[in-house]
Amino acid sequence: MSVLYHHPLSAGSRFVRLVMAEYGETAELIEIVPWERDDELLTLNPAGSVPILVDETDGPIVGAGVIGEYLAETRGSRVGEDTLMPTGAAERAEVRRLVSWFLGKLDDEVVGYLLTEKVFKRHAPSANGGGSPDAAAIRAARGNIRYHLRYIGYLVARRDCLAGRVVSFADLAAAAELSCADYLGEVPWEEDPTAKEWYARIKSRPSFRPILADAVRGSPPVTHYADLDF
Repeated sequence: MSVLYHHPLSAGSRFVRLVMAEYGETAELIEIVPWERDDELLTLNPAGSVPILVDETDGPIVGAGVIGEYLAETRGSRVGEDTLMPTGAAERAEVRRLVSWFLGKLDDEVVGYLLTEKVFKRHAPSANGGGSPDAAAIRAARGNIRYHLRYIGYLVARRDCLAGRVVSFADLAAAAELSCADYLGEVPWEEDPTAKEWYARIKSRPSFRPILADAVRGSPPVTHYADLDF
């Protein structure tokens, strides 16, 4: 069985778990502590970040987007070649653009701030970056998430899903990021009803069930987190 090094509130890790579930794949999950040095992890990925998928045949595959495409190439044929990644070059390029947008820009501008300030600083010792949350960083995240929600609503209103008419890696990447912010009660769903309706659709997929069951000790999710009719 493959092994996935992850953290429950790592959006990239959640993206990989969603992709694996959509493809009917399972992996042994090994949870890492983001603020602790892990020599085993550094051996697998010198950057020391997750997700890392250790395939039983090919060894370590590093990075959410890279793992997603690896899974599409090695497992996608089991469920249909164009599942989650379209066959056309232009359509594939658009999916990749949006995966980069959400796993990169949305994470950098919103989710990374929220997790660092509201979860990681709370649990990490002061020597490893723990301490009081930065209120300015949280305010910045709360402002930035609004235009990301509006962008999602704009795309869905014109395409039904983010990159086209069917669910793709782009939808899973965006939903993985938003699910982390929603765990903390930090998604202003009233900002864009279209984005909210889209997220409810993605959240209702069977692949999302394990994500909705996640809980971080000492930082429980908000009450509506696992509610499909939020």
